[in-house]
Amino acid sequence: MSTGNSTQNIVWPLPKFYFQVSVDGTTQSSFQEVSGLETEPATVEYRPGHGQPAAPTKLSGLAKAGHVTLKRGVVAHGSALATWLSQIKANASARRTVVIQLLNESGQPTMTWTLANASPAKVSAPSLGSEANEVAVESLDLAFETMVISAP
Repeated sequence: MSTGNSTQNIVWPLPKFYFQVSVDGTTQSSFQEVSGLETEPATVEYRPGHGQPAAPTKLSGLAKAGHVTLKRGVVAHGSALATWLSQIKANASARRTVVIQLLNESGQPTMTWTLANASPAKVSAPSLGSEANEVAVESLDLAFETMVISAP
């Protein structure tokens, strides 16, 4: 009787190069990099009153969200992203839901990061040089209120 090793039961780490970014349900043009997907809950120490143990109890406090940075090659034509940035310049309230999905080899989401109430915090144009032979890459920093991480 053979025990046989099945390759279906092997768990492999996910590669990080196949992902997509959507803003309010519309997939944006290809980004080459996403960084800063992090949120950090604060730790609050609480010590009960008199007669209780001297060691404080550690509780979770408010979560602190950083900025997510998206990088992509500059495109010559307008995009939904450019429209969003122009709304911010006009001081309009233009907060959006941004969804970043890590995809498997068949294009199905394996991990999802949902950024609620995201808005551009910083836009950086590419550095230019007449001797360079590279793609012009712009970056967009997004501030957000909460991040929900999910896996199907």
